[in-house]
Amino acid sequence: MSALKVPVLDHDIKAGEAITLPSSDYSVRYNGLFDFDGLYAAIVDWTKNYGYQWHEKTYKHKVPRPKGAEQEFTWILDKKVTELVFYKITINTHVWDMMEVEVDIDGKKKLLSNARIEISVKGQVTFDWQKKFAKGGQFAKLWWSIYSKVMQRELEVSYLDQLVYRLFNFQTMLKKYFDMQTKFHSYKGYLGES
Repeated sequence: MSALKVPVLDHDIKAGEAITLPSSDYSVRYNGLFDFDGLYAAIVDWTKNYGYQWHEKTYKHKVPRPKGAEQEFTWILDKKVTELVFYKITINTHVWDMMEVEVDIDGKKKLLSNARIEISVKGQVTFDWQKKFAKGGQFAKLWWSIYSKVMQRELEVSYLDQLVYRLFNFQTMLKKYFDMQTKFHSYKGYLGES
């Protein structure tokens, strides 16, 4: 098993700064039959289970071609972790050649989608998201400067690390949904969850 690389900041944490995690590792591509409504429900369920707010930022439906429709949408999940820390997860989804197919499952007819789909996920952590210290007076700015330097490693380990594993958990949920991997993953118990 390869070691997981958690981002470590090479600069001071600025008040109100959004730190974007590397996103290349958190994507899923799938080609085949799947229940689009079930996928949507699984993502919403994951969102509610971890206490995130759901926002649909964009939705594009392009005119269907003979091979099928093309859709693009962006969902934003955000969570106020503490008075100091804010998480934002951006989910970009692109679907190509989507066609509805009627399938017989255990004697019941069900509509499934046959398509190519790519889901990429990007995470951000914002410290001092309320800008209490960034827009505060000289004392508040000095306090944040000292606090962030002394506590930088603790902030990284407590919050950046947690979001990285949360993104891996989301990616694993997607892979399970598409039946792309086993039901267990190596980081399952890291955050103390079952």
